[in-house]
Amino acid sequence: MSDSSPARPAAPVPVLDIWCELQCPDCRSALDDLRALRARYGDRLELRLRHFPLEKHKHAFAAAQAAEEAAEQGKAWPYVEAVLERVSELDRDGEAVLLDVARGLGLDAEEFDTALIDGRHILIVDADQAEGKAIGVTGTPTYVIDGERLDGGKSQDGLRERVEEIVDRLLAEQRA
Repeated sequence: MSDSSPARPAAPVPVLDIWCELQCPDCRSALDDLRALRARYGDRLELRLRHFPLEKHKHAFAAAQAAEEAAEQGKAWPYVEAVLERVSELDRDGEAVLLDVARGLGLDAEEFDTALIDGRHILIVDADQAEGKAIGVTGTPTYVIDGERLDGGKSQDGLRERVEEIVDRLLAEQRA
């Protein structure tokens, strides 16, 4: 006997917006938490990179554009993590690091270079930054989940645990 009742649509997974800047040492420090969240929740939590380049970091805007090119080429998070691992090199050597990371991940570095020249991703970066300012983001990293803003630029202490509490609650509510 077959069940003719319609299948229940899958509930959308919770989204954690991460307002990040790829030249930011605090964002580099947050990598371990992001990896732990990814390991704990897998595809039950969407980690969404949002760009918030700070004026004090000369290469941050280019790095945000490069991250968008990496996303277009299918390797957003590997690229973001690799650039964050090399924050001090980016400070020192600039955009050459962005192209080197792309090559190291097997991405089309020429396309990266062209994207940085023609500015094809500027609107995405500008829109993220404007939205961040509108919701009160002032520094990086800042996390937003279920309408709650958590400022990681002041301290990472306890942030992952707070995000986990919120995600666990949201997932429990979906099951109820």
